[in-house]
Amino acid sequence: MTESSQRTIGKEVTLAGTGVHSGESATITLRPGNVGTGIRFRRLDLEDRPEIPATLSHVVGTELGTSLASGDAQVNTVEHVMAALAVAQIDNVLIDLDGLEVPIRDGSFQDYVHALRDAGVESQGVKPRVVRVKGEVTTTGRDGQSYVATTSPGLTVVASIDFDHAAIGRQSGAFTIDLESFEAELASARTFGFKKDEEELHARGLALGASLDNTVVLGQDGVMGGELRFPNEFLRHKVGDLIGDLALLGSRIEAHIVAERPSHAGNIRFARALQAHARDTNREAIVDAAKIMQYLPHRYPMLLVDRITEYEAGKRIVGIKNVTINEPFFQGHYPGHPVMPGVLIIEAMAQVGGLLLMEEVEKHEDKVIYFMSLDRVKWRKPVTPGDTIVFELELLQFRRQVCKLKGQGFVEGTLVAEAEMMATIVDR
Repeated sequence: MTESSQRTIGKEVTLAGTGVHSGESATITLRPGNVGTGIRFRRLDLEDRPEIPATLSHVVGTELGTSLASGDAQVNTVEHVMAALAVAQIDNVLIDLDGLEVPIRDGSFQDYVHALRDAGVESQGVKPRVVRVKGEVTTTGRDGQSYVATTSPGLTVVASIDFDHAAIGRQSGAFTIDLESFEAELASARTFGFKKDEEELHARGLALGASLDNTVVLGQDGVMGGELRFPNEFLRHKVGDLIGDLALLGSRIEAHIVAERPSHAGNIRFARALQAHARDTNREAIVDAAKIMQYLPHRYPMLLVDRITEYEAGKRIVGIKNVTINEPFFQGHYPGHPVMPGVLIIEAMAQVGGLLLMEEVEKHEDKVIYFMSLDRVKWRKPVTPGDTIVFELELLQFRRQVCKLKGQGFVEGTLVAEAEMMATIVDR
């Protein structure tokens, strides 16, 4: 079962090492994070020390590791430290990194688990975000890959892998995912690779830091350079990677997961399906239409928010717009083929963002929000009568009554619109 409060670490801890792909040295420092801020990486070696939120929306690569980016700033191979944070149920931490890639250490998760043990835990007294599977969530991929999640009070994983190599073959196992079990059964399982792929990977700038000190290398005749830590160490490492990738949900997870041939790409696809499932099953209003009208000046036909379902002060908000055939704009857009105007989708998104901003100012009843600019606006899919749009907005910056937000709109888990917004709060 999950803990009842958000948590951070009790003190900062530092580790150093080499990136398994870049081959470059780097130092990583985990620092206590404020409540509701989540897991964030900060690139100390770049100008202005940009931060990269450890969330699914920032995933930019899944080849032989999971990479995150925000703007021009990127961080690679995050899955090992993310797995350790997930099993320790650490919700908020700032991770300083002075290079592109998280150090691989000995190729396993255990150094990060031990570092968190040393750091200790601080309870923050605020309810954590939890994804609880209600029913079943399924995704599939190539070559027989599949994931299924069903209802469970905790987190358990049953996984199978299948490699055409005598030292691996088909391996299966079941694991309870909590800190003690992870530390005993999974944390020391190392990453692995094949000697035959070395030249090709090096030519592509990958595995430049891999060695027998941090990677289980498989040659033609078996494992090179030492003993396995478990007979099925390969399976156990894949399960650890799965936990690290699922941590990018930014939530704790309660589910029974069955994974066939998991990979980083498959893990992220599955995590997004879990995210969509959580949106669709967590629609109970915490702010209804009557209260919304106390905060927003909009009225019919321009009030485009029906309820708020999630709210984290100064951080994020989730709002709902139910699109019905009775919307007045459908009379002319378009007769016989009703489609919600894209500008109104963005307007609805902005109104949800406005509710987040109003909570950040005193005497909100005397204030009004003017949006100043839109950037990176994209409409991905038409919205039609009968759709329910779930808007998720994140507050990126708030200085001197001027703020920046990032918003996304989803229908049944599919992204339909996204934008970045600048707004200012002024007196009425």
